[in-house]
Amino acid sequence: MANVTEITDFSAPELDVYARLTEAQLLNRFEPRKGMFIAESPKVIHRALDAGYEPVSLLMERKHIEGQAADVIARCGDVPVFTAEPDVLTQLTGFQLTRGVLCAMRRPQLPAVEEICRDAKRIVILENVMNPTNVGAIFRSAAALGMDAVLLTPGCSNPLYRRSARVSMGTVFQIPWTFLPQWPCPTLSEMGFKTAALALTDNSISIEDPVLMAQEKLALILGSEGDGLTEDTIARCDFTVKIPMYHDVDSLNVAAASAVAFWQLRSK
Repeated sequence: MANVTEITDFSAPELDVYARLTEAQLLNRFEPRKGMFIAESPKVIHRALDAGYEPVSLLMERKHIEGQAADVIARCGDVPVFTAEPDVLTQLTGFQLTRGVLCAMRRPQLPAVEEICRDAKRIVILENVMNPTNVGAIFRSAAALGMDAVLLTPGCSNPLYRRSARVSMGTVFQIPWTFLPQWPCPTLSEMGFKTAALALTDNSISIEDPVLMAQEKLALILGSEGDGLTEDTIARCDFTVKIPMYHDVDSLNVAAASAVAFWQLRSK
């Protein structure tokens, strides 16, 4: 039977994770083992549970307890289920719950780069991609279009931020990822990866160039929303790649560009 608690005291410490802690506080860099994140919507929560993430508590509209969240509650065992009517939850969290269900979960220890890239053929590297929406969209495309892993530089937004996880439709729990301990990463060449920077330069080759598809192991590198990849990163890469465009358009949003690149350069 569900461990349901009706919300009557907004100041209850059990609700801090939903109402008062920032994403940075949830991350808890000083005590990573105590870090948490918020998964939003039944689909995203199910994918997190499928991947072995540990639930701490649930927050939802009352109508969902025996409705669309019933399966989620059943899978979460006896964790507390906090509930109230929509207007009360909006007052508590400061926003409308887009799918009526939130789940606080433990952050896992991140794997090593070598672990997630050992058997990979196509990986994605994000350099300073700071918009959580873009990070989530890139993960969704990476999972859907044949990428094996995602690596992020320290300047990137965390994939487990609530908005990133939601935009990704939970694929952040399906595709292996980790943060790079250093950038540039010497481990990539040691593991046999050739690197391809997506950037417009005088030396850029078309994304359709057969030499790219001929690579057994390829790392696709995407840069920040405003400045793109740094000159140093571009100079260090084996290839600089561009997407042919029309009507004098010279660039795409990084999330849109990623989808094109992943489809074209996937391992076949």
